Amino acid sequence: MSIEIKVPNLPESVSDATIAKWHKQAGDTVRQDENLVDLETDKVVLEVPAPATGVLKAIEQAEGETVTEGQLLGILEQGDVPEAAEPSDASATPEATEPAKATATQPEAASTTSTTSAPVASDANGLPPSARKLVAEHDVDVNAVSGTGRGGRITKGDVLSHIKSGGARPEERVKMSRLRSRIAERMKEAQNTAAILTSFNEVDLKEVMALRARYKDQFLEHHGVKLGFMSFFVKAACEALKKHPVVNASVDGDEVIYHGYQDIGIAVSTDRGLIVPVLKNAHQMGLADIEAGIADYASQARKGTIALEDLQGGTFTITNGGVFGSLLSTPLLNMPQSAILGMHTIKERPIAVNGEVVIRPMMYIALSYDHRIIDGKDAVQFLVAIKESLEDPARLLLDL
Repeated sequence: MSIEIKVPNLPESVSDATIAKWHKQAGDTVRQDENLVDLETDKVVLEVPAPATGVLKAIEQAEGETVTEGQLLGILEQGDVPEAAEPSDASATPEATEPAKATATQPEAASTTSTTSAPVASDANGLPPSARKLVAEHDVDVNAVSGTGRGGRITKGDVLSHIKSGGARPEERVKMSRLRSRIAERMKEAQNTAAILTSFNEVDLKEVMALRARYKDQFLEHHGVKLGFMSFFVKAACEALKKHPVVNASVDGDEVIYHGYQDIGIAVSTDRGLIVPVLKNAHQMGLADIEAGIADYASQARKGTIALEDLQGGTFTITNGGVFGSLLSTPLLNMPQSAILGMHTIKERPIAVNGEVVIRPMMYIALSYDHRIIDGKDAVQFLVAIKESLEDPARLLLDL
């Protein structure tokens, strides 16, 4: 019996998807619930499992094609398939027992090489001694050197020219993924729409680091999750947003929406690009809940299994370039939010404390904000509130 494989129901607000990768080819046997194809949306990758066991009879949409909900992807011929047989010889390998499949990138035959191009030496044995010495000293791949000598032979000058030009200069043209295209679109939207300005401050993290070192083992044993720095920043941001609600607001046309809650987005870097899972009602969460939520979202994001609803909403965003070594940056707004907090790397620096020079673990923090509704005074006071909470973390526990 033939079964149509169709694009499943797409998440709310998603109108189409791109076929990212087929895991099976026409004629391959498949088993029920085995992943057939990945569909990439603006935010998440959806897996389409086999509805039954059988043979993938046809593929109707190729990789890279854009598809919509309910559109036909392929045809599955339902039926029993043999169990995978064990190889009779321990030395046998799939490569040795199965004929290679031709791909579009393979040449049709060796004879298709152009006869007008100069011969290229396959190794260094046929080179003159002076050229051979250069090849050895600079670890040159002679197959990448064009020969200008008689009969296309490689000369010392050819090797020198290759070295001076930086060697082989390969290029690859790759189409943007759906996620990268969406990121680019949103970044330009932020720049073109908002009046973005950035204010900076610095934070002495001595007390937070001491508190973390003192209780991290007990915290892990009691809560089952590690105590990091991000939970302190989320708590500090929530308290600062309560004091300065305009930083938690957003613009809708000629109206300003003031949110009476704090849904904090945490920027997470993945192989596919940057995504921002949202901690809903972060103002009601303790440090352990925040750390558990961040760890869970980060794991799902990197596996590509995070739900679209976990990436939607958000009233304020925190991004941590410090994990990559960033000392200072000006983060872009995550529209339609009106502000974003940038964390950076922690560096020990000399600072003046009570008239004395001491070495402290310092971090620069940055607040990029929409100057259309947030004045410089609000931005600076918001950063000061963050600084005060982190330099005296007891404030976070006492709600001060």
